[in-house]
Amino acid sequence: MFGNLFKAKNKSIPATVGWALLDFPATVIWSDPEPVGQLLNVSQENSSKSTQPDGRLCLFRCPVDLHLRYFLDNNGNPNIQNVDGDKSSVRQQMLGQLVQLSARNEWRHPDRPIVQVMTPYICLADSPVYINQIPTYMHYNEEVLPGLLIDGRFPIDVWPRQMMWAFEWYDTKKEINLKRGDPWFYVKFETEDPSQVVQIVECELTPEVKKYIQSLHGVTNYVKQTFSLFAQARKRRPERLVFPKNEI
Repeated sequence: MFGNLFKAKNKSIPATVGWALLDFPATVIWSDPEPVGQLLNVSQENSSKSTQPDGRLCLFRCPVDLHLRYFLDNNGNPNIQNVDGDKSSVRQQMLGQLVQLSARNEWRHPDRPIVQVMTPYICLADSPVYINQIPTYMHYNEEVLPGLLIDGRFPIDVWPRQMMWAFEWYDTKKEINLKRGDPWFYVKFETEDPSQVVQIVECELTPEVKKYIQSLHGVTNYVKQTFSLFAQARKRRPERLVFPKNEI
């Protein structure tokens, strides 16, 4: 039934993507996502060589100062250190809750640690939309990071998952140094019709939607291939996920 509703959608109608912040300490530090096209203000009228940035691309900025060093403790176990120590703008206890070093058996390469920062961001849709989390390739960063962002792709109409920044640390002799407000990652929205316009709005999370999101949380602790659960999730999702704030 829900699938038929999707098929009946007119592809010429803009696809609405909602974004929201889940319950999280100090959510005021997390800025709104910013459309990259508006930020760069590139116009094809300026030059025959210029290209128009994709309107489906949004920038998310780093919420805090992150200055991290990798080391092995006395037992040879991997660990991370806050380089700024007591001078850091983030209290050590809070940084420890925000930044996590993945277990070594979860690394993609034995010599490349994976650092994760969980965020309160979540994106949702009521028509078929995939979200792609990718590096900030259209922004120049003077501070070159010693590794790569681990990208991700999943359907936000079925699997609205809490987003994270996952970083694979290639050169562990170099430090991760990010400042609050630095370009952190992009998300790009993908629809069935590549020409369909995507409209991004801030939305409210109703109790029913929150319950659905919670039902998807932590499933990787039980199964490895989450895509096998998409059909089951589609059956159980509420009829509507996106409630724009201007409608409430």
